[in-house]
Amino acid sequence: MDLSEHPVYHPAMGGTDILLATALALNLAGYATYLVGLRRHLVEPNRASWLIWSVATAVEAATYAAINPGAPQALVFALSAAACLVVTLVMWRRSRWRAPTPLESSCMGAALVAILLWLALHQAFWAHMLVVAAVPVSFWPTWASVWEDVRRERSPAWGLWTLGDLATLLVAARVAGTATGEYAYILVEFGCHAAVWLMIGLASLNPARSLGVRRGAFYLLDAYRTPANPFAVGESHLGRAVFAARGFAAGDLLIRFSGPRVRADRLPTSLHGAADRFVQIAAGEYLGPSGRIDDLVNHSCDPNAGIRFRADGIFLVALRPIAPGEEIAWDYATTVSDPSWRMPCACGSPACRGVIGAFDTLPDDRRRWYRAHDLVAPHLREQPPADRAA
Repeated sequence: MDLSEHPVYHPAMGGTDILLATALALNLAGYATYLVGLRRHLVEPNRASWLIWSVATAVEAATYAAINPGAPQALVFALSAAACLVVTLVMWRRSRWRAPTPLESSCMGAALVAILLWLALHQAFWAHMLVVAAVPVSFWPTWASVWEDVRRERSPAWGLWTLGDLATLLVAARVAGTATGEYAYILVEFGCHAAVWLMIGLASLNPARSLGVRRGAFYLLDAYRTPANPFAVGESHLGRAVFAARGFAAGDLLIRFSGPRVRADRLPTSLHGAADRFVQIAAGEYLGPSGRIDDLVNHSCDPNAGIRFRADGIFLVALRPIAPGEEIAWDYATTVSDPSWRMPCACGSPACRGVIGAFDTLPDDRRRWYRAHDLVAPHLREQPPADRAA
C-alpha cells in the first residue's frame, strides 16, 4: 500500500509508525502485566469498573473508527478493547458478584445508551462523546478503592497505560485530519490512568511489582493472598470459618483487615449473625464487610490471634504458635466501645463468656493483658484509673 495515498497521510507518518508501535506495545504490556498481577493476587481490582470499561472501550473503538476512518490510533483502541474484555472475563471467574452501586449502575446505563445511539440511531459522534463522559465516572469506584488502600491496584500496568496514552496522543497530533474534538477520549483516558498511577506511586512501574518479590513469609504487594494460600475456608460448629493451611509462629501477621469505612450513624439498624461483619476502628467509625477472608474469621474468648492497628493497616496477629488445620479466631470485644452491643457466644472454649460485649465488659486482668500486647483498637488504648491502679 502506498502511504502517500492514505487519506490522513503526510510526511510525518514515518515517525508516526514508531509512535504507533510504541503505543501498542505499552498498552498491551500493561494488560499483560495486569493479568499476571491478577492471577498472582497482586491486585484487587474493582469489578464494576472493569465491567463498564469492557463495554465502553468496545463502543469507543467502534465509534472512534467510524468518525475517524483510517486513523492509525484507532488500532490502539481496538486492541485495547479486546485486551480489556480478556481481563474482565478472567476477573469475573476469580471474584464473587455483588450488586452495583447507584453510581456504577449509572455508568453501565450510559454505556448502554451509547450503544443504542450508535446502532439504532447511527449517531456515532454522540455515542463517542457519551462514552467520553462516562469514562471518568466509571473510574470513580477504582479511585475510591485505591484511596482506601493503594495496594489494591499497585501494578506497573497503570504506568504503562499512561505512557501508552501519551504515545497515542502524539500519534493523533501527527496525523492530519484528526479533528480537535476527537482528542477528547485520548485525553480523558490519559488523565484517568495517570490519576491512578499518581495515587499508587510512580515507583510502581518497577517490573518486580508484577512478579511478586518474596520477603520472609510474605510477598511484596500481596497483602490479600500469597501464591501459596496459607489459609483455607471451611465449616466449623459456628458456620464458615478460616483455618490455617500451614503453621504460624507467635507474632506472625496473618490477615489484613479491609473494607469500606462507615460512620457509626450510617450502620444498618438490624445486625445479627452473618450480617454483622462490621469492625469498630474508632469511636464513631467502622470497617464494613470487605467480601474477603477477613469477613469470615470467627470470635473466640480464648483466641489464638488478635487485632493490631499499625501505620500500614489493621492486621490479625498470631498470639501463639498456630498449627496447620487450626481455626483462626480473635476476641471481638477488643475493638468495641458501644455499651449496648451484645452477641451470644458459642465459641466452645473453657473460657467462653457466654455473651460478647464491649471492651469494658472484659475482666480487668484481660483488659490489661490486651492493652499491654497492643491488641486493642486505638480508641480503647487509654487505661482508665481503675485499671492503672490495679
